[in-house]
Amino acid sequence: MPVISAPQEFNEDDLYVDLEPVLDQRLFLKCEGFNFAGSIKLKAAAAMIGAAERSGRLRAGSVLVESSSGNLGVALAMIAANRGHRFVCVTDTRCNLATRQMIAALGGRVHLITEPAPTGGWLRARIDHVRALCAADDRYVWLNQYTNPDNGLAHYRTTAPAIAARFPALDVLFVGAGTTGTLMGCARYFRRHHPRMRVVAVDTAGSVTFGDTPGRRMIPGLGTSVRPPLLDTSCVDEVVHVPETDTVRTCHRLARRGFLFGGSTGTVVSAATGWLAERGHDGLTAVAIAPDLGERYLDTVYHAPWVRDLYGDDALTDAEVPAPRPVRAGHGTDGT
Repeated sequence: MPVISAPQEFNEDDLYVDLEPVLDQRLFLKCEGFNFAGSIKLKAAAAMIGAAERSGRLRAGSVLVESSSGNLGVALAMIAANRGHRFVCVTDTRCNLATRQMIAALGGRVHLITEPAPTGGWLRARIDHVRALCAADDRYVWLNQYTNPDNGLAHYRTTAPAIAARFPALDVLFVGAGTTGTLMGCARYFRRHHPRMRVVAVDTAGSVTFGDTPGRRMIPGLGTSVRPPLLDTSCVDEVVHVPETDTVRTCHRLARRGFLFGGSTGTVVSAATGWLAERGHDGLTAVAIAPDLGERYLDTVYHAPWVRDLYGDDALTDAEVPAPRPVRAGHGTDGT
């Protein structure tokens, strides 16, 4: 076992769950929640903070600020505490209470946005608040995960090579799309080193990232109300949109077999099972990325009254998850 002196030094990067006994489909799930930040966002947080420190942007007396739906906020709060930086996380009311409490426990401050912007929704409102903080006080340093190249580079250098090493004959990779940092880092790596391998982006129904019609989204993690500047759809082979009811059903289906994963994982697994079922999945080697675990979703995705209030009783049934609709992004298109 390793001996560490900083929490960001530990990350279990080589754990996969064979979901065939659970789903009756050949699918391997790369688990990214086994670190002190509890999610894949540790990689992006460490890369962005490290680059800001090396460039001199982030120094003694600076106040780190970032807009986050939750997991990146926890990762930044953890590293900021270890490095001696102050941190402000700007989030909104969809962020899980447990996540907000974790950020506060780590010494960060949480600014909670309670109203979406008329155009651009919750994300635009959060970004506007960050910009206002930075304009009012030059001590604030915004890493801007939505445009920061280190967000994607972290996964180009770590996540994608780890998958390629474990599965040299990989046929298809399913990656959730939020800021698209994980997606772009992995997609660019495989496009360069394994061009015949397919990358399928997974988005939440109601997200505008790939040109879908805007709609209500209550589970944080994936999807956006503003198209991410990092996104390059020429690196993506297909896009699958998943309704949140299917996210909930898949999370519960996995939990009934002892695997408690977060909402983003439920979305990605739902997309992967639908995609594989549609194609027969004969002989394909498929990997899906699980960004986090499920403890932070106990009062939402795994809380029956919350689910019923938002999605009705059908979301809690044992019915099989219907196949999500695939949308071909195509090379060199804008994904719309």
